[in-house]
Amino acid sequence: MDMKTKKDLAVDFINTIRTMEPSALNALIVKEAGEELAQFFLNYSANLISKDPSRVLENTSSLMLMGYLIRTYEEKNTQANQGTFQSYAFA
Repeated sequence: MDMKTKKDLAVDFINTIRTMEPSALNALIVKEAGEELAQFFLNYSANLISKDPSRVLENTSSLMLMGYLIRTYEEKNTQANQGTFQSYAFA
């Protein structure tokens, strides 16, 4: 079984979205994140960049990692909540 690393998966995803039509990428963002979260990140990144424009590359990397960490946090919370409900179902 050929298991991809987290980096491999990230590269695959970046390559996929890089070639997407803007309308398809926007639809993906709205579907997966929603308008409110997309606006939050737009405002957060604009604020971050305006504070220190010389660090735009560093800040971009930080924002990408933050998105990844938020996603893993969401997944862990979803799994924890599902586990709680499952334990009641078997009680």
